[in-house]
Amino acid sequence: MAILIPALGACSFDSTGERRLAERLEQKLDADYLLWHNVPIGPKQTHPDFVLLHPRRGLLILETKDWKLDTIQRATKQMWEIIPNGQLKVVINPLAQARHCAIQVVNALERDAQLVQSEGAHQGKLAFPWGHGVVFTRITRKQFEAAGLGEAIEPHYVICKDEMEESADVEEFQQRLWNMFPHAFGGAMSLPQLDRARWIMFPQVRVQTQGALFDDSDLDAELPSIMRVMDLQQEQLARSLGDGHRVIHGVAGSGKTMILGYRAEYLAKASTASSKPTLILCFNEPLGVKLHSVMDAKGLADRVHARHFHKWCRDQLQAFGQTLPSTNASSAQYVAELVDRVIHAVRLKFIPSGQYQAILIDEGHDFAPEWLTLVTQMVDPTTNSLLLLYDDAQSIFARARSKQFSFKSVGVQAQGRTTILKINYRNTKQILQTASLVAADLLTAEYQGDDRIPLVKPISCGRDGPAPLIIKLHNLRDEAYAIADHLTSAHKEGFAWGDMAVLCPNWEVMRLFESALQHRHMPHQTRWRRGDYTPEGDCIKVMTMKVSKGLEFPVVALAGVGHMPAPGEDEKDAARVFYVAATRATHRLVMGVGGPSTFGSTLQYKIDPA
Repeated sequence: MAILIPALGACSFDSTGERRLAERLEQKLDADYLLWHNVPIGPKQTHPDFVLLHPRRGLLILETKDWKLDTIQRATKQMWEIIPNGQLKVVINPLAQARHCAIQVVNALERDAQLVQSEGAHQGKLAFPWGHGVVFTRITRKQFEAAGLGEAIEPHYVICKDEMEESADVEEFQQRLWNMFPHAFGGAMSLPQLDRARWIMFPQVRVQTQGALFDDSDLDAELPSIMRVMDLQQEQLARSLGDGHRVIHGVAGSGKTMILGYRAEYLAKASTASSKPTLILCFNEPLGVKLHSVMDAKGLADRVHARHFHKWCRDQLQAFGQTLPSTNASSAQYVAELVDRVIHAVRLKFIPSGQYQAILIDEGHDFAPEWLTLVTQMVDPTTNSLLLLYDDAQSIFARARSKQFSFKSVGVQAQGRTTILKINYRNTKQILQTASLVAADLLTAEYQGDDRIPLVKPISCGRDGPAPLIIKLHNLRDEAYAIADHLTSAHKEGFAWGDMAVLCPNWEVMRLFESALQHRHMPHQTRWRRGDYTPEGDCIKVMTMKVSKGLEFPVVALAGVGHMPAPGEDEKDAARVFYVAATRATHRLVMGVGGPSTFGSTLQYKIDPA
């Protein structure tokens, strides 16, 4: 079966004939066919009915028409006169419509030097075949020929009703699709070429790297050398999400936040002037800032409000004239009182419920049950759209959650709408193996049903990279300077300062590393308090391991691992923090393991036993 995106149950069909065609394409095509239905494509984001992509056959654009024969009054190679609802209407020839869309896409693909022929008579042209065609879902081949429609559309560009029915021969059906390619040239597309084609055709599935968003409208803009896209499971899930309550359990690096971002952008672009805003919530302040900056860069910040949970609580109290907690309280008391006051005000209807058309929660594992109960009340009941992302292995903040906790108990109605993502795409297999060395006891896979909290063991996508670097010195100060030297070397190799982060177990270690970076005159930003983090800027980010959750960097240095867990700290809690911190690295991981604790000795023995 072909891979259909969105999934069949999530597609929005204009007619029963279009649905039947989707079913036939999915059933009659092999598993290496990729098939998109009614998805915006290309620089002008046109909406062809179907896009087919096959590594050997090439790219095919299909338009479907659910017209009966008596709907068509006159047909030429340019225009068709139809009477769909008793009134005469002049439309472009369906084949010309499909060709126009195909040419737009092909022109965009031909901008990429890796997707065109490098020499010969067709130098600069697409390196794989492309075609276009029309499917008449209610006109048989006999009717097509008898009506003389072949004079308006060459017959080999058409599939008729009887040729797409369930009883139709599979090989004949596929051959009719292949006949729509006017030329056969080039070889099979490689997997990197497939990803590059998807990156260009479908901007929504791009995985943003460090730097500005690519402007598709700028014809002179240089295409990026590396094009990362969602994998097919991620794209199908993202495009198939509908309203209602949904939960995604995903391991670190499985693309949960990327799917959340896609969903937020989709909702924003589908909204109207009268629509309520969409709310993105997370626990960590740096992640909240990052999500806001992404929405702002896309021009969506007015329709998608991205906040970390406690900032949202403070905003709610201020927006509806409620009193804020005393600033004389400790930090822990202040944030606890923020939440309590919002819960109380909602209960008394001083703060209204149902404020948002949709709520998307990242890091749901760090939300206390009463927080989730509060947030579920904020969804407009007419849309009832809630997306909750969860990974219990990354639950690093103590929350009062009983063993009998269920999503239903906090108002999340997601039974039958739960998805598990097991593959880690962010980290190289060497980095993931290292993270798992310390956290192995956390990653015992178990499943307790849709409404319970599973622990999901990550599976590496198999991407290779250098082995993590172990640094073992006599004291933390020497370790700080050694790590600074490695970051300098990485910068000379081409990594930007903004691609790097130093993650520390506590503030004392942060101070040592900040001092070392200052002494070496290396640009850096240290996150000491709320509001200190800005994702922009070409500088090394220095922060605690806990607040790094949800972020990622090509180069990550873990400082003070040899002092984890700290005296009196629970070893399992510290292992969770290490796992979160280590999985922030996408390409390189450096660890300082000097010290008396078990983590450092475990890592040194298993990674660098010499």
